[in-house]
Amino acid sequence: MTLMPTHALLLEDLPEVAAWLGNLLRERFLGIEVTCANRLAEARRLLDSGLQPQLALLDLGLPDGDGTSLIRPLAQRCPGCIIVVSTLFGDDAHVFPALRAGAHGYLLKDQPEERLTAALDGILRGEPPLSPSIAQRLLRAFQPDARDDAPGVEILTTREREVLVLVSKGCRLPELVEKLQISRHTVSDHLKNIYRKLNVNSRAEAALEAARLGLVHP
Repeated sequence: MTLMPTHALLLEDLPEVAAWLGNLLRERFLGIEVTCANRLAEARRLLDSGLQPQLALLDLGLPDGDGTSLIRPLAQRCPGCIIVVSTLFGDDAHVFPALRAGAHGYLLKDQPEERLTAALDGILRGEPPLSPSIAQRLLRAFQPDARDDAPGVEILTTREREVLVLVSKGCRLPELVEKLQISRHTVSDHLKNIYRKLNVNSRAEAALEAARLGLVHP
C-alpha cells in the first residue's frame, strides 16, 4: 500500500478548476496540504525553494508552456512523488510523451467526478491512476495485431489512409488540400468517410485510431 501523501502540488491555471481539484484531494487524503501553482515558472520556483510533495497533479496546457516539461525534473527532485497528469487532452500527442517523461498516471478532467475520485482512491492501493479511456488506449496502442491487417485498415481506401495519417499528424484542411492536391470538397468527403468507417466523431479520435491501426507510431 502506498503511504498517505501529506503534501500535494497542484499545477492548474484555471482558478475554479484548481479549487475543485484541491477540494477533491483534501476529501480523498485527509489532512493533506495542497500547494497550488498556476504557471510552470511558479511550480519550478516552489521546487527550487525546497518543496517536496508526495503527490503532484499537473495540467499540461499552461500559459507559459507544456506541463510535461516539469515531470522529469520533479521526478528527479522528489523520487517518491506520485506524478499524475490531470488534463483535458486525451490524444496520443499528449498521453505518450507525459508517460515517457515519468508520469505515474493520467486523468482526464472531463470524466465523471466519481471516476476521478475512484482513481485518486486507487493511489493508496498502489493502483496507477488512469482514466478508463486512457487505459484502453494504452492497451490498444501496443496490441501486436493492431497493424495493417486490422479490419479498420482494410475498409479504408488508399487515399483515405493518406488523409488519416496526415490528420493524425495535425494537418488541417488547408494543409490537406495543399499536400494532396485535391479540392476542399474532396478532402471533406474523405474525412466524412473515415469518420463513418472508423466510427469516430473527431480529429482526435481519428488520430487515436490511426495509432491503433499501426498507420502511425505513438
